[in-house]
Amino acid sequence: MPANRRPRARAEKRDEIVAAARALFVADGYEVTPVSRIAAEAGVTTNTVYWYFADKDHLLVAVLEELLVEALSRYGSVAQAPLPEKIMFAVEELSSMHALVDTVHSRRASSPVIDEWHTGFHELADALTRADLPAENAEAASAEAASAIVAFVVEGLLTHPGDEAGRRAIVELLVSRLVSG
Repeated sequence: MPANRRPRARAEKRDEIVAAARALFVADGYEVTPVSRIAAEAGVTTNTVYWYFADKDHLLVAVLEELLVEALSRYGSVAQAPLPEKIMFAVEELSSMHALVDTVHSRRASSPVIDEWHTGFHELADALTRADLPAENAEAASAEAASAIVAFVVEGLLTHPGDEAGRRAIVELLVSRLVSG
C-alpha cells in the first residue's frame, strides 16, 4: 500500500473491502476471485482482509447482506402490490446476481456461515410470502408448503429464465392456485 495514502477509519476500510469483493464476485465469480485480488482492489494487504473477516465465506456473507439491504430498500416500491408483482420483483433482483445465488447454494453444505445466511434469507422470504396469503390460508399447515413452492419457483425461474411473459404466466398461475387452494 502506498505510504501517502490517507488513513481510513475502520468502518470505511471494511466497506471498501466489501465493495471490492462485491464488484469482483459479481463480475468474475466467487470461486475464481482470490482474497489477494480483493485486497489489492481495496488497497489493503491480504492480512488486512483477514483482520476484518474470518475467511472468504464471511466476506461473501457481508456482500450478501449489503445486497439484501439494498434490495429491501427497493422492495418498498412493490410492498403494497399483489403477490405476483412481489414474486416478479424477487426474480428480477436475484437474476442480477444469479452467479452469487448459485455460489450460496453450492457452498452452504460446506460453510456454516453461508448456510446460516441462506436459512435466514429463506425465513425472511417465507415471512414476506406468508403475509400475502389469504388470512384463512396463512395459519394453515399448508402455508409452509406454499411458501416453499414459491421459493422453488423463483429458483427455477433463475435457472430457466425464459422471457418476461413466460415468467409472468408461471407466477400468475402459481399465485392463483395458492390463493384459491
